[in-house]
Amino acid sequence: MESDDVVVVLSTFPDEGKAGEVAGILVERQVAACVNVVGGVRSIYRWQGEVRNDSEVLAVIKTTRGRYAELEAALLELHPYEVPEILALPVAAGAPAYLDWVKESLGLSR
Repeated sequence: MESDDVVVVLSTFPDEGKAGEVAGILVERQVAACVNVVGGVRSIYRWQGEVRNDSEVLAVIKTTRGRYAELEAALLELHPYEVPEILALPVAAGAPAYLDWVKESLGLSR
C-alpha cells in the first residue's frame, strides 16, 4: 500500500454522544476525512472471562495509510474503552472523485 491509499477504519463506541465527540475531533485534526456514526450495533464478545452482549455504535472512519498512525494515536487517546476496536481495512477501489476528496480533506494534495 502507498501512503496516500485510502483506508477505512472501524471502531465501536458505547454511545452516539461519545462517538460523535471523537469523530468531530478526528475530522478537526485532519486525521479523518469523514466519520459515519452508525447506531443500532449489537456486539457480542468475550471480555475479562465473560461473554458480553452490548449495544454500541460503529464509527466508520475514512483516512489514508499515511495518516493511520496519527489516527490510531488519537483514538487511543480519546476512546473511553480500555482496549478499543481499531481495525484498518484497505479500500480495493472507489470513485476517483471521492478518493481525491478524502485526500484533500486530510490536507493532502492530489
